[in-house]
Order: sequence, then structure tokens, then C-alpha cells
Amino acid sequence: MLVLVAPGQGAQTPGFLTPWLELPGAADRVAAWSDAVGLDLAHYGTQADADAIRDTAVAQPLLVAAGILSATALGDVSPGAVAGHSVGEITAAAFAGVLDDSAALTLVRKRGLAMAEAAAITETGMSALLGGDPEVSVAHLEKLGLTPANINGAGQIVAAGTLEQLAALNEDKPEGVRKVVPLKVAGAFHTHHMAPAVETLAKAAADLAPADPKVTYVSNKDGRAVATGAEVLERLVGQVANPVRWDLCMETFKELGVTALVEVCPGGTLTGLAKRALPGVPTLALKTPDDLDAARALIAEHGA
Repeated sequence: MLVLVAPGQGAQTPGFLTPWLELPGAADRVAAWSDAVGLDLAHYGTQADADAIRDTAVAQPLLVAAGILSATALGDVSPGAVAGHSVGEITAAAFAGVLDDSAALTLVRKRGLAMAEAAAITETGMSALLGGDPEVSVAHLEKLGLTPANINGAGQIVAAGTLEQLAALNEDKPEGVRKVVPLKVAGAFHTHHMAPAVETLAKAAADLAPADPKVTYVSNKDGRAVATGAEVLERLVGQVANPVRWDLCMETFKELGVTALVEVCPGGTLTGLAKRALPGVPTLALKTPDDLDAARALIAEHGA
């Protein structure tokens, strides 16, 4: 059983879109999306530096566009389930047919702008904790006033809060945590700091007409499979201010009988987690079009 997944913010790197735009029709498609959302995706995906694509309002539509573009390049894919990490949930909603490509890009553009505005209110950020016991780490974060914004499984939790709180964490790590790594994001996503973005996103979602998922859609909120498009959209709105439970998503993949996992561009983060949490399950990350043939072979073996 194949699971197709999409990464979240922080996976982007300068120039990562360049080789994908060389595929037939890709540049025209990205140009059309750029016009629709008022953002030059090709420029940001090929020429912009790391600081420019760290901007939440840029990074989010760029990641969704790359995910959809790379998934389309795979051809006719029939996954048993789809999921995305944070903003990757919008990419997954497109995979599942809940939103068409245009609606997905329009929604993520509004999401990115709203979250960037919310992040500008207070200087905040996120840091990954590597190693340690989850219960011990969560209690320690709460003592410091931080939120466990992403519980990713495989020994990784992401803390979010003010820069002062994150500095305190760096000096006072939870017992057993090997390392605290600042993430390339511009705010404390999936925390109360993002509450102002929820109302904006709810208004944007009200204009959409979601379809029910054509394949199993696994939600970040609790790892549960969601059956209706209306509930998928409702969860997409709420998740900007609620923690990501990727650990529970991977538990659901196990329960569904996952036998292979493919991560769309810019892949690597989620396959890394899966290698530790889903031992024995073949994984493949789409980094460049050179990975497409290997991905197609894996899909042919494990897809529906």
C-alpha cells in the first residue's frame, strides 16, 4: 500500500525548482499559477536566495506548487493514502481531489499571507529537538512557555514560541535531548501566535467548494482519516494554530498497512522520519526529476 506525502515549510532550498521547470509544460503551468496568485513562483524557485524564500508568504505557495508539479510528473498514481506535513496538507488535499490545483494555490497564498501577518506581531520562531523522551520534552517545553508545535515521531519534536523562549531552550535543553536546531521558518506556526490567521483563512475557505477525498486522507490534527471534503477544509483552517501530530499520521500509515512511501518535491524530511518510525518500509524522496524513474518503479510495485 503506497502512501504519498508532501513536506512542510523549511523543506525549500534556493534553486530547488530549477530542474522541474525543464519538464514539458512545467514552465507554462507555473507561470499560470503565478499569475493566479500574484507571485512569481518561477523566480522564487530558481533565483531567489534563502532569506527570500524563507518568507512565509513566499515559501508556502512555492512548496505547494512544487509538490503538485512533481506529483503530476509521476504520471497516473493511485496511492492508498495521502498526507502532508503542515502546509503540505494543502498539497495532499490536491492529491486527494478535495481541491483542484487552482483552489489549492489560491488557498495557500492566502494562508501564507495571513500567517506572515500574524508572525509580524511578535518575534517568534521554531526549533527542532533531536532525541529525548517525548513526555519529558513536552513537559519541559511547557515549563519554558513554549508549545510543542510539531510532534513528528522518530524522536523529533519542534518547539515554537518567542525568540527569548527559544534562547532559553537552547541554554536549558530537556533531559536526553541531543541537540536543538533552529528551523528556517519565520514564526511560531501551529501555536496561539497564529490565531489571527485562522479567521482570515476561514473566510477564504468559505469561498471554496471542496469535494470528498478520492483516496484516504490522513489529517495532521490527530492522524485520523477524514472522509469528507468539508471536514478536510475545516481542519486545514484550524491547523494553522494547532499542533501537527505527524507521529499519529505515521501510526495510521502502519494501521493501513503501508508498504512504501513517496515524498514529493522538495522531498527528504518526511522520508527521513519514516525511515526511523516505519522500519522496513521502502521510501523515496523526489528531489529532482532524476528521481522520477525510481519513484515510478516503487509506485508500480506498491500502488493500487
